[in-house]
Amino acid sequence: MTSAVAPSLLRNVLFVPHGSPMFALHPGAAGAAMRQVAQQLPTPRAMVLISPHWETSLPTVGMATQPETLHDFYGFPAPLYDLQYPATGCPEAALEVVGALKAHGFDVQTDAHRGLDHGAWIPLRHMFPDAEVPVIPLSVQSHADPEHAYRIGQALATLATQHIWIVGSGNVTHNLGDLRMARLQGERTPAYVQVFADWLADHLARGDVDSLLNYRQHSPEGVRAHPSEEHLLPLFTALGAAGPDAVPHAFHRGISDCVIAMDGYAFQAKA
Repeated sequence: MTSAVAPSLLRNVLFVPHGSPMFALHPGAAGAAMRQVAQQLPTPRAMVLISPHWETSLPTVGMATQPETLHDFYGFPAPLYDLQYPATGCPEAALEVVGALKAHGFDVQTDAHRGLDHGAWIPLRHMFPDAEVPVIPLSVQSHADPEHAYRIGQALATLATQHIWIVGSGNVTHNLGDLRMARLQGERTPAYVQVFADWLADHLARGDVDSLLNYRQHSPEGVRAHPSEEHLLPLFTALGAAGPDAVPHAFHRGISDCVIAMDGYAFQAKA
């Protein structure tokens, strides 16, 4: 399911799904919706891309000028490993990211060689197939909590007003054990996948940040939807970057591979 957004109200903040690696070859409706929303925003001078597939103890900013395309997965068809995403980096804007995080009290590290993992380049391939926008990878701290991820976003909020996009990449549900089980049991989608995705959409629409940050206690299926939290943390960073008066808008909702909710969110100013 896709839904139109009001381009004049959009902020430079997105949460996008990256699905399984096969999403790179089969974009479907989710990929088309991501491409459409990317076209509705002014092209940025750079984007900060937060992927759950780069986990570090401290927030770490990628500084590479030509980040490598990382094929950080195994057991997939050979054509997937031939794909390249030749985006450039932007060390100048990356230093702005470092400065913004430090100004909000975070200890920050940099990585001069970090490439783009599949949580970064796969969604970007659908949004900007010509790789024309410089990309600044930013790591997640999966040992921390959603509030930490949210505060990271708050630190980046000013950059979103300076022609830098803040893009969180993840999945609204991500349980690989259930994915394997669903394939064994006939490709059936467990009920909790839609239940949690609907709960999340409802509380985003309400602006109920407290319940969202404490989703493991307040949602009906949050723990099963995310046995580990890394794939949802980028959503909280996007939420923080969008600002307290932002209105989340689902530009796509749907389920892929039985258990992966592919919901994507843009953030609009209040009309």
